[in-house]
Amino acid sequence: MAEKKATKATATKKAVAEKKETVKKAAATKSTKKSALVIDATNAGYKAGDVYNALYAAEKALSVAEIAKAANISNEEVILGAGWLLKEGKIKDAEGKIVLA
Repeated sequence: MAEKKATKATATKKAVAEKKETVKKAAATKSTKKSALVIDATNAGYKAGDVYNALYAAEKALSVAEIAKAANISNEEVILGAGWLLKEGKIKDAEGKIVLA
């Protein structure tokens, strides 16, 4: 009977494979925490101000993502503020983008 002898290279490969599994497990357990969007009149008013200021500074129609980037707020907060401004008649739709009325 011929038995296989464990070589140094085989042992090293096994150790590297086990190490990679450990690293993958550590990365998989990483969790991200998201902050909840508070919906009340005060917060909606502040977000409306952020949206209005971003549109005023740009002086052109912007998408929701562009407004979020310019105002440094989330897309959901842009939509919240835009709803407020739409109700007041301050903004309007221009080819799928938002522009000051």
